[in-house]
Amino acid sequence: MKRRKRLTFWSANENDDSLVRNVIAGKKTATAGVASEYGIPYSEYGDSGYEIGDIVEAYDLKQRLRCTIEIVDVHKMKFNDIPERVWRGETFSSAEEFRECHIRCMPDYELHNEFEFMIVHFKLVEAMEDPDNTQQATPDNGPIR
Repeated sequence: MKRRKRLTFWSANENDDSLVRNVIAGKKTATAGVASEYGIPYSEYGDSGYEIGDIVEAYDLKQRLRCTIEIVDVHKMKFNDIPERVWRGETFSSAEEFRECHIRCMPDYELHNEFEFMIVHFKLVEAMEDPDNTQQATPDNGPIR
């Protein structure tokens, strides 16, 4: 049997699971990746190439399954044109905050106006039992995946 696609929500460090907690809380509904690398797996727990309708297992940095999500939209976006639906879906307060965070968290890339991201919008399907037995989602605005 073929396994489901996987996605890992990256954060400031392996103990920071705020991004996946925000998914579970219904706050985070989008994620951004480098368009030129879309479809290239980035780890054993990160397949990429997500398509509308995919049910994807979402993991934290400790490789713990935290929830499943359904992909509801996938599109390209230029760094100089960040729609409100994207920056809000990434839990930012503005397009400028989205830009600042991604510049800080993606130092290996030259993020210029024409730089393209692939944006994946999703909805929560199922949350797994909280491995740390807490319910709090906290803003991180660290590295995004």
